[in-house]
Amino acid sequence: MAYPGRIIKSGETNRTVVSSIERRLDRLGFNVGARDGAFDAALRNAVRIFQTRGTDREGRPLHVDGEVGPMTWGALFPDDAIPVPAAISGGALARRALAKAVGEIGVMEDPDRPNRGPKVDEYQFTAGLSSSGQFWCMAFVFWCFEKAAADSGLANTFPKTAHCLTAWNRSTSMRISRTQALADPALVTPGSVFIIDWGNGNGHTGFVESVRNGALVTVEGNSNTNGSANGIGVFRVTRRNVANSEIRGFIRVP
Repeated sequence: MAYPGRIIKSGETNRTVVSSIERRLDRLGFNVGARDGAFDAALRNAVRIFQTRGTDREGRPLHVDGEVGPMTWGALFPDDAIPVPAAISGGALARRALAKAVGEIGVMEDPDRPNRGPKVDEYQFTAGLSSSGQFWCMAFVFWCFEKAAADSGLANTFPKTAHCLTAWNRSTSMRISRTQALADPALVTPGSVFIIDWGNGNGHTGFVESVRNGALVTVEGNSNTNGSANGIGVFRVTRRNVANSEIRGFIRVP
């Protein structure tokens, strides 16, 4: 059975879908209780136990919530692909901006000057900062869109800002919420911009390079390889997925 395009959880009314999950978990040795097509407490517990032991198709731990989203579905039914429809592939500007971002992988801050460096300063000033030395993940994203627009003759529709949550707030018509992305990962396309909200106005961002069943490969400025909040360069990152609780959502530029 193909992924139904929504999160399957307690209260699900499609008994055919629920029965498929019950049968699969039962074959894998998990106690699902009565196999009656109802997503009850016993089935939710079985899903949670499966999630604590399983990984997604990229080998990453599953999010443990007792709900069957795209990553858990892909782990339960590894032969069922979740395609990305061509009709909602990323727009021309987004694809070109992503290409710019990939080309910047390896740019580093000056070792003795945090959040500084020739390219880092350029990212910051392009995004409208009056002085350098500040966090620059969103400045990097805007720089990529600005360069892509200039090179292609397209209008840059991405908000000019160096602040992650400001970009989110100004992108109402282009936003995809985390809930929407969990239900239908095909909405998140290459060139989409993820927004992380750490609270108190703090955040992080970068480009989605690829997505598979909710697992993300991203290109990020002001990032690193160890997961700390303040990075040192532009990196390709493979540790994120749409189920990460800190992800506010995605901006998909047409």
